[in-house]
Amino acid sequence: MDTRQIIMNFTVSPSLEDLRVLADSIFEDMPEELLEFCEDLQVLVEEFVDEATEIELELDDPYDLPVLYRNGKEISPGVERKSAETEDILILYRRSMLDMWCGTGDDLTKLMRQVMIEEIGRQFGFSEQEIKDMTNRHYQGLL
Repeated sequence: MDTRQIIMNFTVSPSLEDLRVLADSIFEDMPEELLEFCEDLQVLVEEFVDEATEIELELDDPYDLPVLYRNGKEISPGVERKSAETEDILILYRRSMLDMWCGTGDDLTKLMRQVMIEEIGRQFGFSEQEIKDMTNRHYQGLL
């Protein structure tokens, strides 16, 4: 299913697979300055934040976390191994994304693209202005 089909054909909530396809499509057209950091990044979509992550990040409300970048070197927040044991992973949480989508009324593709850019950008030290500029760029076929 291509991006346009997903956006136009929701009669029920998008499934995990729908969001996976959409996330893959978005990732292919991410800003070049981010892609250079994401060569081996794996993008996953999970139903909801797991309890261990909720505790680790001290979340008051797991619906507030639509996306999370996991560094393959990270043991816990701020503590890293010398070498990566796993790949870096960008996890999108379906329930949180859908809650945000319903709450804002924004286009789902645009919203997912924004949170993906923000999370990756922060991970690699981009300024808030650089992140804002990247999210505001128009990429043909996505917005």
